[in-house]
Amino acid sequence: MASSESVVDQDDDIAAEDDVGFPLKFPPDVEEAIAEVLPSNDPLDSPDFNPIDYINQLFPTEQSLSNIDDKIGRMRLVIRRLDGQIREAVRGQTNVGHDGRQSLEEAQRAIRELFLRIKDIKTKADRSEQMVKEITRDIKQLDHAKRHLTTSITTLNHVHMLVGGVESLKNLARRRQYGEIHQLLQAVVNVVEHFHKHQGIAQIRQLSDSVRKLQDELAMQIKGDFQDAYGKQGTRSIPQEQLAHACKVVDVLEKRVRDDLVEWYINLELAEYTVLFHESEDASWLDKIDRRYAWLRRVLVQYQQEGTKIFPPSWHVAERITERFCEVTRDDLAKLMTDRASSLEVKLLLFAIQKTTSFEKVLSQQFVTYRTEKEDSPRDEDGDDVTAAEDDDDEDENEPRENDNDVDEIKRRKKPSSPFLGMISSCFEPHLNVYIESQDKNLAELLDRFVQDYKSKGAPTASVEGGGVVLPSCSDLFVFYKKCMVQCSQLSTGEPLLQLMGVFQKYLKEYGARLLTANLPKTTVSGGLSFLKDVEVKLNADELARTCCILSTAEYCLDTTQQLEEKLKSKVKRAYVERVHFTPVVDMFQGVINSCVQLLVQQLETACDAPLTAMIKTHWQTVEAVGDQSPYVTAIGVHVRDTIPVIRNNLASARKYFTNFCLKFVNSFIPKFVIHLYKCKPVSTVGAEQLLLDAHSIKTILLDLPSVGSAISRKPPASYTKIVNKGMSRAEMILKIVMSPHDQAKPFVTSYLKLLENSDQGDFQKVLEMKGLKRSEQNPLMEEFRSQGPSRERGATSAAHSSEPAKEQQSSRIKKLERLIKRQF
Repeated sequence: MASSESVVDQDDDIAAEDDVGFPLKFPPDVEEAIAEVLPSNDPLDSPDFNPIDYINQLFPTEQSLSNIDDKIGRMRLVIRRLDGQIREAVRGQTNVGHDGRQSLEEAQRAIRELFLRIKDIKTKADRSEQMVKEITRDIKQLDHAKRHLTTSITTLNHVHMLVGGVESLKNLARRRQYGEIHQLLQAVVNVVEHFHKHQGIAQIRQLSDSVRKLQDELAMQIKGDFQDAYGKQGTRSIPQEQLAHACKVVDVLEKRVRDDLVEWYINLELAEYTVLFHESEDASWLDKIDRRYAWLRRVLVQYQQEGTKIFPPSWHVAERITERFCEVTRDDLAKLMTDRASSLEVKLLLFAIQKTTSFEKVLSQQFVTYRTEKEDSPRDEDGDDVTAAEDDDDEDENEPRENDNDVDEIKRRKKPSSPFLGMISSCFEPHLNVYIESQDKNLAELLDRFVQDYKSKGAPTASVEGGGVVLPSCSDLFVFYKKCMVQCSQLSTGEPLLQLMGVFQKYLKEYGARLLTANLPKTTVSGGLSFLKDVEVKLNADELARTCCILSTAEYCLDTTQQLEEKLKSKVKRAYVERVHFTPVVDMFQGVINSCVQLLVQQLETACDAPLTAMIKTHWQTVEAVGDQSPYVTAIGVHVRDTIPVIRNNLASARKYFTNFCLKFVNSFIPKFVIHLYKCKPVSTVGAEQLLLDAHSIKTILLDLPSVGSAISRKPPASYTKIVNKGMSRAEMILKIVMSPHDQAKPFVTSYLKLLENSDQGDFQKVLEMKGLKRSEQNPLMEEFRSQGPSRERGATSAAHSSEPAKEQQSSRIKKLERLIKRQF
């Protein structure tokens, strides 16, 4: 038996050995996963296991083979142990499948039990809900019954009140007890509104009809009472208190009832007015317009004594009487003025307008809070407030102010408008052409008077420095303009104001032509008048003062015209703002200013012409030594000292134009001086030195020109100083070139091109002529100039190096001349 078991074991071992001969091979990633799960240090578990190496490791020598049986026995023992573990694992997996099926069956059984329990709970919940519905059904029925019962009781009470109220109102109406009717009627009306949704019920509809019928009867009865109270005999058979209570009843009735009653009362009050001021009556014409307004004042006083005790303040009866009065008056006056247009005179029109606008202002102050029912504030078709044009009587009347536009805008925004402003006076707008024509005539007469005054008195002059004046007529003209503008803007801010602007422009142009341009000093050329630039102008002190006065006046007119334009834009309707401009007038005054400045410049230039001519006639080649400044420079200085203080004093009110005059003079004089300088030929080196000294003296005179003869020394503007320095520097450079030696053509031309960069061949030839060179001497220099001409822009460095010899030759003379100039000044 044992032997048989051993045989089996041997067979198993042989089978195992056969299996070992074929080891399993897994992919590398599988090997890594196995190593992570089952880490092992056994060489047999290595993926690259080599049996030969393993055997050699176990039996490294022949002597170690003696233990081979023990090794094989241990390995067989390990193999059997592993086989047992494998069999247990296989059996364990078989038991796991059985246990899983058993667990699934238990779970299914538990689910079935849970479903049965949920179904039982749902059944019990349905029974509970049904039980609750049965319990609350009776409670809901009780709530509905209670609610309907309350509504029914309330409705029955309202019906009872309505029935009783209608009967009571009928009884009170028969006895005219309006004080009690007022409160009861309001309650009955509220109840009728409560039954508005129940008009389908016959009884309710019948009661509502009864209430409406009763309201109509009350309206007719109250109106009849008022008609009886205000009978033709003027007796008051009904007490005022009863009529006041009746008005309270009317407030409960429809709005049309109140409007109808007020309309009747207004017509009654104005019946007398339509008769007294019928167009056939003498009192209807404009000369008695104040009687119309006096009549309304009496009516308002009477209403204040009696009507206010009857009519509620919320009805605005006095305001509506006044409004109707204004409408009737406006229509009547418009018809009268149209029918009698030939009899309409400007004085009469202005009288009527003045009375009307004053009356409208009183009404606007008396009825501050009143607004018409048609609109909150009176606006014209362009959406402008009729109160935009306010009276400017409290302003300074000397001239329009620069901030008038802002002031008007503040008034326009802050001051509440009134419907009475312009309500009557708007009827005068279609006839304002009479006013415009009158102002045209007045301005024509005013301008004629200005011309006569100027002829008799002449232009004012400045007595002391800073006392520059303007023609007094210009301020008078603009004061008149302002009054006209304010007056016209009170009447209309539309087309008439634009027509007035056209009149303003017309007479500003005439003022500029007849008072300014016509009185400028005349210059004569071939028997005719001219303001050409090259004309010789000679003005005495009075003519200079007159020219300055005209310039200051033109400046004042220019500035004030621009302010007038802004003022008109602030007053005219927004739709007409773009049409307001004084561009032709502004251009005309600017032209007068330019003519005056040019005339003053030509005057000083003409005074300097003789000295410049004397400079040309001087024999500069014979000057032997440099001395003081030449006589022609002294003459120029004298003319400057005689002319500039007069001009400056008379332009004290137009300082910017005095500065403009100085700039224009130096811009004209310096080029003329350079031209005359070229005409001085021939000029010796000493003569050039003298001319350089003179040029420096003239430069000093020009720099001091703005403040010459003034007690206050003012620094001239930087732009003016820059122009003088730049212009006179060119003259000095020309003279330095004349002083330079010309023996060597190239250094001389190079020095010329450096000192006078913007010069052409003609200027270069003029310099050569100043040096007195003959044609044969000029030719080499001209050739060199032409050769260097294209290379002028190669840079200042090469020019500086090439001009060093010339500089060295002339440095001693220039330094000597500079020392002489310093001693002179």
